[in-house]
Amino acid sequence: MTHPLQAAMWEAVPRLLAESRYLVLATADGQGRPWATPVFFAAFDENRLFWVSSPDSRHSRNLAERSEVAVTVFDSHAPVGRAEALYLEATASPADDPAAAVAALNARLPKGKELAGGDLAPSGALVAYRADVRAHFVLIRGGDARFDNVTDTRLRVTRAG
Repeated sequence: MTHPLQAAMWEAVPRLLAESRYLVLATADGQGRPWATPVFFAAFDENRLFWVSSPDSRHSRNLAERSEVAVTVFDSHAPVGRAEALYLEATASPADDPAAAVAALNARLPKGKELAGGDLAPSGALVAYRADVRAHFVLIRGGDARFDNVTDTRLRVTRAG
């Protein structure tokens, strides 16, 4: 059953992606051992996120074994009781268009900190990664009268139309 506010709550998705600089990427290795790590990211749109990492990092090695990921985006400075969060289910892999990933990331990086082509493999130490989002959820704080929930929960949201 869908909640009548499901489409209306979509507005949080592009806003949180635009306002946030870091996401928490949850991966698992081939044996299912979980790992979570924060990464600087850029959203191409609500369904595609980019970041760069060393292919030797634990989360990158995990992605080589298992492409399914969970992503959380939130403002860690929000006062208690005012938190907003976005939860995403996605698959991740090296970006098929590293130039687009670098352009999206550079648009968010401070002047002088931009990535250059030489930063990426094969000549550089980094790989551009892409997450393709298949489901979006938003945090519904406990006690929200619109939802009659006592504890925090999440609601799957979809773009209207």
